[in-house]
Amino acid sequence: MSKITPEHLARQAVVYIRQSTADQVANNLESQRRQYNLPERARQLGWSDVAIIDDDLGRSGGGIVRPGFEKLLAAICEGRVGVVVSIEASRLARNGRDWHTLLEFCGLVGTLIADEDGIYDPRHPNDRLLLGMKGTMSEMELSVLRQRSFEALKQKARRGELFMTVAIGYVRIGNNRIEKDPDRRIVEALALVFAKFAEMQSVRQVHLWLRHERVSLPAVTYGAEGRRIDWKLPVYNTVLHILTNPIYAGAYVFGRTGSRVSIEAGRKKVVRGFKKERKDWEVLIPNHHEGYLSWADYERNLGLIADNTNGKTPMSRGALRRGEALLAGLLRCGHCGRKLHVAYSGTDGNTGRYHCQGGFINHGGDRCISFGGMRIDREVGAEVIERLQPLGIEAALAAQAARSRASEDKRRQVELALEQARYEVGRARRQYDAVDPDNRLVAAELEKRWNERLAVVRSLEMELEELSTSPATDLTPADRERLMTLGADLQHAWTRAGVTPQTRKRIVRTLIDEIVVRVEDNALDLVIRWHGGDHSALKVKKNRTGQHRWSAEGETIDLVRVLARQMPDKAIAAVLNRAGKTTGRGNGWTQSRVCSLRSHNAIPAYREGERRERGEVTLDEAAAALSISPSTVRRLIKDGQLTANQLCKGAPWIIKAAGLDQSDVRDAATARRLRRPPPGDPLQKTLEF
Repeated sequence: MSKITPEHLARQAVVYIRQSTADQVANNLESQRRQYNLPERARQLGWSDVAIIDDDLGRSGGGIVRPGFEKLLAAICEGRVGVVVSIEASRLARNGRDWHTLLEFCGLVGTLIADEDGIYDPRHPNDRLLLGMKGTMSEMELSVLRQRSFEALKQKARRGELFMTVAIGYVRIGNNRIEKDPDRRIVEALALVFAKFAEMQSVRQVHLWLRHERVSLPAVTYGAEGRRIDWKLPVYNTVLHILTNPIYAGAYVFGRTGSRVSIEAGRKKVVRGFKKERKDWEVLIPNHHEGYLSWADYERNLGLIADNTNGKTPMSRGALRRGEALLAGLLRCGHCGRKLHVAYSGTDGNTGRYHCQGGFINHGGDRCISFGGMRIDREVGAEVIERLQPLGIEAALAAQAARSRASEDKRRQVELALEQARYEVGRARRQYDAVDPDNRLVAAELEKRWNERLAVVRSLEMELEELSTSPATDLTPADRERLMTLGADLQHAWTRAGVTPQTRKRIVRTLIDEIVVRVEDNALDLVIRWHGGDHSALKVKKNRTGQHRWSAEGETIDLVRVLARQMPDKAIAAVLNRAGKTTGRGNGWTQSRVCSLRSHNAIPAYREGERRERGEVTLDEAAAALSISPSTVRRLIKDGQLTANQLCKGAPWIIKAAGLDQSDVRDAATARRLRRPPPGDPLQKTLEF
């Protein structure tokens, strides 16, 4: 007791209270009571002013930030503390840095340290040595206990028997085994999530469908009654966790997440929960228990989820997005290896163009390749249809089955929810019947709960009745016949107005893994990598400079090029219309449109008299020269007696003027004019008068 001086007693006694975890705070109440009794010991030692610092309840003493400990050090440095009281050295610190800092500050200002074993003065060498040994032993004890505990956990995990928590959809059997939850509603709700992902192949789409259809998923909550299942509309992370948790594939996994330790503001900071690569997992035991899907399906789901991420990896295709571009996310530049992106333009913003400018964005270099999307989309779509055509009837049958199942999933979930709600009503009624009617405080509350559950049942019954009375979604015979027709002709089904771009994209992604494209001259060289490993090459013509999707056909341009040497624009328009030719936008021809086409393609206009300069005559001019009718000239041409050319039906005949001077042509014209049979015909006889 000689270590305590009046100077010490003039200061304040501080009782430092700490427990390492929240679980200890809630359950280790004896240790807590012992620490809160320490002020009495300080008073017995002679201190009248006793303060308690308990800000660090639930905080580890292993070096992390502790507000209570910082407050204690600040009070010691100010010289206001005469003694620091704790039940043992491990309460003050579990690491050498904090412990020796405390000893150093106490030695400088003359503060004592007291525990249940005695009183120590850090200024005395023997006490300082003993306190140093206590701190070292406390730190060593923590390290040994942690190592033993962790090795024991890993040993149990290697046998697949360690279950810290049990995922929703499973229940613990004994201490070392799990099996599927016997609750059919939980099992079928989880199975529905996996079925919908197999159908939609997108976590977000599954999440939106569940929210739109008001389908609830089970969630675990902990309260006074322990573990309890609540049903609520899912958030995105809930759906993602279900689809990526290997426990649902029947596998036991330990060590999927880890922790990182960093130093911030001179203190240790531990960040837990970051995900490890599969090769770094501590334990992976496939086929450990009954799963909701196979391991192969689980890995396929992980691949789809990874492939749907946008910008996470260079090889991911990204999820389906809005827009008309069919091959978004599938094209890869054959020159630099980067993914191609889509840019939309045009009046309606639906004209897609694929471009590779990764080098420009990342390194400030030149842009790589760029080309319009309509032609390549059309050609690749034709390749897909060609591959799918043999499976068209099967796809139609599958579509019928999917249509008939459209409302069954929703109906089944409502039926299960109603069955559980009726059970809850019965349970609430039994609780109400079991209570003493005179105990109105309890009876009133139980009656309220009973009424709340009855309201839930009524709501579910109304929802089920609405589903039952809604129009049937089964296909009519006419719809079924039309669907089978579309299955037999996939090209017609592909081009139907009701088919959305998202549907076409999903079909293409089902077959194609990636397309490598190179631009060579005026063509796109494609290498299509199909799912399954097959490859095919495709060459797509690229528009030349100045060409666009509304350009007239090349055959029409060639025809105008020749007609412009025969007649003016107005006559050319009439010829094109009679021949059934249209503009690039599908319109008929007018004089101004022919003039615009000529100007765009550098075709000179017809000049009066240029046919005569080339020695060409028209049908009417040939008839005048031979003194016969134009129809007779046509018969001469048809019979091969007069040489002439006609570009297309309705176009003028091109006749060489020199051919009209030939004797056989003139003789044939004279014979037809005089209505005499052509010479040399044995079937004709001449009557002499």
